Amino acid sequence: MDLAVAVALQVLTGIATLLIISLGLAVIFGMMRVINLAHGEFLMLGAYAAILSARAGLNIWLAMLVVAPLAVGAIGVAVERLVIRRLYGRMLDTMLATWGLSLGFIGAVTMIFGNTVAGFSAPLGSVAIGGYRSSGYGLFLIGAACVLIAGVWAVLRFTPAGLIARGTMQNPEMAAALGVSPSRVYAIAFAVGAALSGLAGALIAPFSGVVPTMGTVYIAKAFITVITGGAAMLAGTLSASGLLGTVATLGTFATTPVLGEVAMLAVAIVLLRLLPEGITGRFFRRSL
Repeated sequence: MDLAVAVALQVLTGIATLLIISLGLAVIFGMMRVINLAHGEFLMLGAYAAILSARAGLNIWLAMLVVAPLAVGAIGVAVERLVIRRLYGRMLDTMLATWGLSLGFIGAVTMIFGNTVAGFSAPLGSVAIGGYRSSGYGLFLIGAACVLIAGVWAVLRFTPAGLIARGTMQNPEMAAALGVSPSRVYAIAFAVGAALSGLAGALIAPFSGVVPTMGTVYIAKAFITVITGGAAMLAGTLSASGLLGTVATLGTFATTPVLGEVAMLAVAIVLLRLLPEGITGRFFRRSL
């Protein structure tokens, strides 16, 4: 029984981690149809922002939960205004531009900090489960994932800002005729997606070494999750994270981490072969 509970917590932690690293990409792609190949570097920048703030003496929780998303959100505003704004509707050009940005971010951070591993230990210690122990920070990640998905859903579903954002993404010409500035909505949406990515990078930093190239480890997982989820931004990301996170964690537990990742990729390929439009292309079609 203790082993089952410990494994269940590991599965939930895996699902939460996958959801957290994918949510920022889901917001940008789901609302704006922009394929952001610099998503992994936004994660990396958030991790470094948290580390630098913590080293400067700021409380670790403030560094992770406040400084990291604000810093990367500001970078997102600059990227949207200087690069992305000129490329809306040109998906291939957007992919090339954001790929170039990712290489630029990696090069700049490598020059400043070097190609060495940085980071900080996970707070909250461990929790005893019979004869086993589970990370207390893993439990925090589970709670953080629930709060993030519920918060984004509530903002988009119940607030005037969320209604304006969804309406603008669906019909920018009508929104402009009603006095809404689509360019401002796009900038805010991109900044929010970038901020969520920065927050994700800070949250996963205690579980992974932080290096300039760390984004390459997570961007593939995030894209697989978002694409497998389908058109519904939140329902798709949540359902795909649940499925793929469970497969990866159980595969890792039963074999090795490499085979766990292979199993997750295999399930995603089979699922997309059976459901080309993703999970929400067949289920949860009217979900957000």
